[in-house]
Amino acid sequence: MFKGSIPAVITPFENDKVDYLSLVKVLNYLIENGSHGLVPCGTTGESPTLSHNEHKKIIEETIRIADKRVPVIAGTGSNNTLEAIEYTDHAARSGADAALIVTPYYNKPTQSGLYEHFKAISEKTKIPIIIYNIPGRSVVDMNIDTMVELSKIENIIGVKDATNDLFRPLITRKKMQNDFCYLSGEDGTALAYLAQGGHGCISVTANVAPKLCAEMHSAWQDSNIVKAQEINLKLSTLHEALFIESSPGPVKYAASLLGLCNEHTRLPLTVLKNDTKHLVKKCLQELELL
Repeated sequence: MFKGSIPAVITPFENDKVDYLSLVKVLNYLIENGSHGLVPCGTTGESPTLSHNEHKKIIEETIRIADKRVPVIAGTGSNNTLEAIEYTDHAARSGADAALIVTPYYNKPTQSGLYEHFKAISEKTKIPIIIYNIPGRSVVDMNIDTMVELSKIENIIGVKDATNDLFRPLITRKKMQNDFCYLSGEDGTALAYLAQGGHGCISVTANVAPKLCAEMHSAWQDSNIVKAQEINLKLSTLHEALFIESSPGPVKYAASLLGLCNEHTRLPLTVLKNDTKHLVKKCLQELELL
């Protein structure tokens, strides 16, 4: 079972190429500050702008650098089922602990299409699969009944829930017939998601405040609810600031202030407004991260 604070890792760029030296720095920073897992090549890692070779090498490098210190959940999703199968098979052969697969974006598949997409991928690999349900970016929303049916497939073991619907994990858990891993995909409601039966959060904020995020989850696991609430309150302004403009622009700027990598994103994402930069920097200073 995956649990705790799991950063959705940013992808550093230098002159529009993947900066693998900075990736080493980023990954070690996350692990050494208590993160409970890593997700390379998610949308926070700008996966839609990565070439096939870049995507595969980043996953290979993350597995190598992590060196089994924490689990690696490889982002292997695509709106092309055959491409998702290719990425997932590669992640499995490279030694990833699981694959995070987003619901197909743009195509707008029906619930039947969603079921068949994930079923087709699961049949081609034995690696554990986590469904990434994010209707705000994918347009489609996997309903609970579809998820319940997919959970009956042996290697479909969990969900990253970015619906921001805190009633949903309760309803889903009531209908599930087996163990299922519930991970939030929303930093701002991550603690509330734990209270509804969640196990952890695949986080943007944990890229730049990994210690605080990990401590919040550890406090919750230790039944220290007051401490978890205190940390959650401290992080709230940063959570908000990191989504004022399209992610991962703000979090990459924050990482640049911490000396982890530069702030560069790939088009169609562009440079942040100065007001956003000022706010992000202020948040880091308030948390004594700078």
